[in-house]
Amino acid sequence: MPIIYFTVTTDLNYDQRMIRICTSLSRAGFGVVLVGRQLSGSDPLSAQPFVQKRINCLFQKGPGFYIEYNIRLFFYLLFKRMDAICAIDLDTILPVLYVSKIKKVKRVYDAHELFCEMKEIVTRPRIYKMWKSIERLTVPHFPNGYTVNGPIAEEFKRMYGCNYEVIRNIATTSVKPANSSPEKYILYQGAVNEGRSFETLIPAMKFINMPLVICGNGNFYEKALALANEYGVTDRVIFKGMLRPAELKTYTDNAYIGITLFENKGLSNYYSLANRFFDYIQSGIPQLCVDYPVYREINNEFEVAVLIEDLSPVNISAQINSLINDPAKWQLLQLNCLAAAKTYNWENEEVKLISFYKNIL
Repeated sequence: MPIIYFTVTTDLNYDQRMIRICTSLSRAGFGVVLVGRQLSGSDPLSAQPFVQKRINCLFQKGPGFYIEYNIRLFFYLLFKRMDAICAIDLDTILPVLYVSKIKKVKRVYDAHELFCEMKEIVTRPRIYKMWKSIERLTVPHFPNGYTVNGPIAEEFKRMYGCNYEVIRNIATTSVKPANSSPEKYILYQGAVNEGRSFETLIPAMKFINMPLVICGNGNFYEKALALANEYGVTDRVIFKGMLRPAELKTYTDNAYIGITLFENKGLSNYYSLANRFFDYIQSGIPQLCVDYPVYREINNEFEVAVLIEDLSPVNISAQINSLINDPAKWQLLQLNCLAAAKTYNWENEEVKLISFYKNIL
């Protein structure tokens, strides 16, 4: 049985993407080990059909964490038996490169995004220079890899000559017949990070008579809390923090409108294809979404979202209120979600994932 190691810096309980990937490969007959981080407040690991390992670090954030974690990860991996090892994004790619060379095993790069083009990196010249140097050093040595959409795959081909496959990060089929929530609310789920338009979404809530529930955490979380207080909307912006997948699914299923917004600052945002976009589709939830190329392409096939370019508070509130006040439009988008869910689901994507690993192993 081929053994594959996957390396992340996330808390494994909340990483829906990796839980999906590792579960699919485990059920397909691979031995799978997912390695992540132990946080000071981490809950016990949920049972999964694959092996999970947490690495504990003295540093919890910043450069100290990344340096310590990568050193610890290198020595952990060095003494494990494996047939392939996969780095998830750039933050674990160095130890994966060196261990795979020493052990002479297959190495894979799973590029969930254009890491160096995220707003929190591309807008900080020194940090950008550091991560870009790591990308240039490592990615050309990863001929085997995959990413979430065509435009990002084309960027890797242009920059490094890598022909990466497209395996989209899509939710498993789980469509409810209709929204039956007695309490209507707007939902944002995912990382509460820079570049997700909280600076305009939260002020927009002053003009929307429906609560916004934010499920997630990240590098903008404290600032988002401060914004809700600054604009006097703490009564209608509800922060739930990190939720385990099953609990998050309940919030998604019962939401009225989903939010998928990114600032156009950094190519990673512009070419993004967020998990939440498909989570809302699978739950039959119409959404407000940025009018960027990959979302537009899907929305042209199945109109599941109201697409917007202007991310000002005035326009966000106007578009959300328009959808709230137009039940016919909302119902049309919901029906389109149910149709799209039959095409855009993990069951279709996992066939490509399993084929990819069978081919390289």
